[in-house]
Amino acid sequence: MSEPGFLLNGDVPGRATILLAHGAGAAMDTPFMTAIAEGLAARGLRVGRFEFSYMAERRRGGPKRPPPKVELLQEEFRSAADALACSGSLFIGGKSMGGRVASLIADDLWAQNRVRGLVCLGYPFHPQGKPEKLRTAHLAGLRTPALICQGTRDPFGTQAEAASYDLSDAVAFCWLNDGDHDLKPRKRVTGLTQDQHLETAAEEIARWVKAAV
Repeated sequence: MSEPGFLLNGDVPGRATILLAHGAGAAMDTPFMTAIAEGLAARGLRVGRFEFSYMAERRRGGPKRPPPKVELLQEEFRSAADALACSGSLFIGGKSMGGRVASLIADDLWAQNRVRGLVCLGYPFHPQGKPEKLRTAHLAGLRTPALICQGTRDPFGTQAEAASYDLSDAVAFCWLNDGDHDLKPRKRVTGLTQDQHLETAAEEIARWVKAAV
């Protein structure tokens, strides 16, 4: 059963909850988001997914507009966190842009003792093809424990690039070998599939969350 506006997996009272937002161009029920949610639920976590209003409008047949300013998205994420009933510990995060938005509000919610951590899947450290335009300033002083699951060849921030970033000690990584922005590896290179990487990410997130509660 889902609360209004949310897709819920593993909806069992008392479980730690992860509230996830989608990326800039894809909805909350994509195969990627569904696989992560189901993988986490299978490992004993409760997962809530929601959509920002511009994406929800697309679902209702509205025009395909780009995301609004990040400040508005932050307020929408705060509202979603307020609206989701949660009897256990709460973690926030998301895919790409959704994770970035969560990271921008995480410390405020952490200071209020409302969240226990941050989980990002494919963090957009910079726009594709523009590695000089970093989106990392707030991550240098981040106090909220954070786990970033990132493909090593993600065009929005590779493992080699991330080694040079100024990041808080609160930030931990789960690197997925040869993964792209959707954590998909080249099977001919690694012998692995995207589904295997998504399972690995779910396993690592679940382990990390359970250690943090």
